[in-house]
Parts: sequence; structure tokens; C-alpha cells
Amino acid sequence: MNSKIIKSCIRGIHGYVPEYILSNAELEKLVDTSDEWIISRTGIKERRILKGDSKGTSIIGTKCVKGLLEKTNTNPKDIDLLICATVTPDMFFPSTANIISDNIGAKNAYSFDISAACSGFLYSLITGSQFIESGTHKKVVVVGADKMSSIVDYEDRNNCVLFGDGGGAVLLEPSLDENGIIDHILKSDGSGASYLCIKGGGSKHPASLETINNKDHFIYQEGKRVFKFAVTNMANVSEEIMVKNNLKSNDISYLVPHQANKRIIDATAKKMGIGNNKVLMNIEKYGNTTAGTIPLCLWDFEKKLKKGDNLILSAFGGGFTWGSVYLKWSYNS
Repeated sequence: MNSKIIKSCIRGIHGYVPEYILSNAELEKLVDTSDEWIISRTGIKERRILKGDSKGTSIIGTKCVKGLLEKTNTNPKDIDLLICATVTPDMFFPSTANIISDNIGAKNAYSFDISAACSGFLYSLITGSQFIESGTHKKVVVVGADKMSSIVDYEDRNNCVLFGDGGGAVLLEPSLDENGIIDHILKSDGSGASYLCIKGGGSKHPASLETINNKDHFIYQEGKRVFKFAVTNMANVSEEIMVKNNLKSNDISYLVPHQANKRIIDATAKKMGIGNNKVLMNIEKYGNTTAGTIPLCLWDFEKKLKKGDNLILSAFGGGFTWGSVYLKWSYNS
């Protein structure tokens, strides 16, 4: 009996953001806000928007995966499983993952979506990793992508400044050495469901003239409650995974946080005892792309990462959902 433990690792990453840039200056023309106000409260200077009719999240995801397969010289027919983390699927069903798989020619893969808001990429990464660890899968693609502009009310000054469109994809394979995904802590608390959500369009409140007039198909958020919960729990779970794995602050190469708000990121880094030089951050360029932020961040800083680097990936999202993943980076770019 072969008792060898199989570990999964990230073999490659690729991201995509749309060309159109929505700057803070442009938002000043839409709502009562200012560049100074947005930057001081969020750290965001601009965000990307996917323009054009009938263009959904699958467009973003497909571009991510095509770039990933090209970079890693992977035949799409060799993919066993494709998972897409998103809260902005092209439609309720079929899954956006299914559409992406068809677009790239992954004829032998099965596919499904995971909905865990801004924590979705971490949930999907660990789900995909466990299929690798089971020994039944050799190549798993995990996508985190969202077209947040499709659910943002651009008359809501509090929410419209936060979100953008974009995503990233990683290829998971069995690790050949000590590097790879080491540990994870994932959590959720449904008591926070009503504080960050989309009220309309589901089975509870199907689309109607009333839900449209009430703007129930746009993001609803009780900002102060969400911010307080996010600051506390994203910071705590990041510290928790360090303690669990006997990691000190000087053992951490980089924190790769969900890019929701610079103040939340700063609080997390402080709790972990690490300086800004160890925090990977691109929120100023892309804003909050929900499930896309962490893979986009890894893609942006890929050349900075070295084989064996200790990374902590941390996120918080609607649900509430939150968690951290500890991994050792698997390759040099």
C-alpha cells in the first residue's frame, strides 16, 4: 500500500483585467465624492471595467485560463477539473466554470462554480487542492473572477468607488518537493448574511418590477458592520494560521491579502507583526474584484516570488466568509 502523502502546488498563474479604466476623477462626475476621499478611506485610485454588450464573467475567466495554459504549456484536454469562484456568474445556470471549460476546449474536465464572495478564491483553491491530494486528479485549474460592475449601483457613492472587474487563474498539480499548499483555515458565519448581499433575483425575492425599482439587484452593504467584522476576523485568522504552523513574523515572506480596503489590509499586517515591505498590494490599480483579488495580486507580483517563499493568503467576504491559506511558493519565474 502506497502511503506517500500527496501535496498540491501552484504550477503557474495568469490574470486578466479589462482595458477600460474608471478613475476616481471619472467617479467624481457620477456621484458626490472626491479622489482624496476615496484614496484616504480605501486606497483605491482606479478600477477596470469590462465594457460591451453580452460580456460576462466567463470572458474574464476564459482569458485568464487561456493565458495560464499557454504559460504552463498545458494541453486543455489534460485538465481534470476546473473550478470558478465568482458571485457574478454569466447566468444562474449552467455554471460559469462550464462555459469557461467549453471556451478553452477542456473536453475531459468537469466543472463547477463556488460562491463564497471575496473568500471564494481561497475556498476554491483548497477544494481543488484536495482533489489533487486525493490522488485522483493531476491537473486542476482554479479561477477567481468577477464582473462587479454588473451588480454595482453607480448612483451609490459608498459602493461604486470600491469595486472593479478582473480575475486570475492558477494551475494546481502534485508537488514534487516540500513546496506547495501546507495548511488552511476557512470559516463562515451566516448571521452576517444580511449585511452584505444582493437582496433580489434569487428564489426568496425573484426578479419583479418591485425588486428593480428598489434596486435590489445591486450590492447592498452595511459598511460599518462589515468593516468592523472584516478588520477583526481577517486579522485574527491570519494570526491563527501562523500560530498553528509555528510561524513567526520573520518567517513570512509575503502576505497576499484580499484587496478590499487598505485599512483592513494594514490592520491584518499589524496583527501578524509584519511590515509593509512584506504586504503585496495592488488595490490602487484594480479596486475590489471580489474573487479575483488574490490571484490578480499573485499574478502582478509573480516575478517577485521565489521558490520556497512562505506566503499567507487571507480573505474576508460576504456571508460572512473568511480564511487563510499557508503555502510555500513552488517555482521561480
